[in-house]
Amino acid sequence: MPNLLLGPLLRYVGETEATIWVETDHACEVEALGHSSRTFHVEGHHYAVVHVTNLERGRTYPYTIKLDGAVAYPEPNSEFPPSVIRTIDPHQPIKLVFGSCRVTLPHEPPYTLTKDEDARGREADALYALAHRMLRHSPEDYPHALLLLGDQIYADEVSPGTKEFIRSRRNTDEPPGADGVADFEEYTHLYWDAWSDPVLRWMLSTISTLMIFDDHDVRDDWNTSHAWVEEMRAKPWWNERIVGGFMSYWIYQHLGNLSPREHAEDKLFKGVREAADAGSVLREFAFQSDREPARNRWSFYRDFGGTRLVMIDARAGRVLNGRRAMVDDEEWQWIERHATGDFDHLLLASSVPFLLAPAMHYFEAWNERVCDGAWGKVAAKLGERLRQAADLEHWAAFADSFHKITGLLRAVGTGERGQSPASIVLLSGDVHHAYIAEVAFKSNQGANQAAQSRVYQAVCSPFRNPLSANERRAIRAGWGKSAAMIAQKMARAAGVKEPDISWRLVHTEPWFDNQIAALELHHREARFRIEKTVPSDSLEPRLDTVLEHQIS
Repeated sequence: MPNLLLGPLLRYVGETEATIWVETDHACEVEALGHSSRTFHVEGHHYAVVHVTNLERGRTYPYTIKLDGAVAYPEPNSEFPPSVIRTIDPHQPIKLVFGSCRVTLPHEPPYTLTKDEDARGREADALYALAHRMLRHSPEDYPHALLLLGDQIYADEVSPGTKEFIRSRRNTDEPPGADGVADFEEYTHLYWDAWSDPVLRWMLSTISTLMIFDDHDVRDDWNTSHAWVEEMRAKPWWNERIVGGFMSYWIYQHLGNLSPREHAEDKLFKGVREAADAGSVLREFAFQSDREPARNRWSFYRDFGGTRLVMIDARAGRVLNGRRAMVDDEEWQWIERHATGDFDHLLLASSVPFLLAPAMHYFEAWNERVCDGAWGKVAAKLGERLRQAADLEHWAAFADSFHKITGLLRAVGTGERGQSPASIVLLSGDVHHAYIAEVAFKSNQGANQAAQSRVYQAVCSPFRNPLSANERRAIRAGWGKSAAMIAQKMARAAGVKEPDISWRLVHTEPWFDNQIAALELHHREARFRIEKTVPSDSLEPRLDTVLEHQIS
């Protein structure tokens, strides 16, 4: 009799259809709400994506998962409410929650790998706190979707359970050691550790999730620069790590980002489902994804009534050899096309922030110019070392892409590409603090039309991985005027082009807690909220609001 190993994860949810992802221990037929799908096989693992259709708008559907006709989820005598699918009603308010960066650790104090391994702890998990709050409410109060903006797993800082698994199967005295995964099999265990906690498992079964990767899904600083890539490819263990990373990402994260229509059109998905064992098919695909990133697109979009979300891959599809760009020209055209339309709100999501603290923005822009040779060959080598050491690889360090996004914001905000949305919000994670900054367009470039949209950068990170005290002091300094002026002068001296926009925090300073953010959207109104975890008398962490801001 087959058993459910992981899931169900509720992934795509639209107005009339949804998808549910599962992993099982044997080949079987997976059924939900009268719709079924046969599992596909990858190197001893079995997965299925069930397409549920013919749903009605704005309704809540409790569901169970059957394997070969027997109920496998919920488990007998489950203490959790029913898992549900809530379809989108375009005329009703939409609530989206988002964030990034979550290490997998026990949910009891002191929240560490062991007491000796990490003295500062990692504090309470914001996703765990959200799940407990959902348990106390009815489905009508649940968020419609959870946006996981990178670092769902830490392949270079593995969970305690995965570390034990790694030690049981290979010599950890040899690279990549016990702290990093080596191949696809170890990735699968890392995902199991991240998503199998009973409370989180229930939450993921009842709230639609959208995911994109960032560097720690593979390795810290992944695709920072061409020099970094060449250095990693020279390591004997790298090919298995990167192939396993792309294989597992496609299965555990990317498949669920796609709609049923996109599944039907996906030739790779068709080939995987038809293969007796799709391991070789996915290995070839994964290797090509690393060596020829332009061949695949990980970016995707999703509509929530009058709100368009465009999720931009700012990590795997980077152009690094020669002209540096976050995405290639073809993918940029795809982004422009899907950011065009008569939306109430436009959300552009990227794992790494588009707008950093001003000092950090100019510092990263300066570093890119220095690495490109603006101050000579010796400075370029030193600049590359600094780039890797200080993680100088956000949008500011990809000047061409930064200015393209700026132009897109202006074009959409002024109505050049259809009716101006009430708001344009850039959603990001990665930087282990949270803030919201309002954007203003400079009156240059011969612009004759003022922006009608309110434009913001909203950042929320981490779910669970707070910064040290020294790191927090550095971030605060980056938002100060003195540091910004110094960095701006350095950037100008290196020939950096000034941005066509300015931005400022709408609050006093960033937040550094484990936290989660929310956007509430209804017609042309929008509100933004940040909530942090706080200690509780029980083992259930609590979320407290630290900011509410009317966006439009």
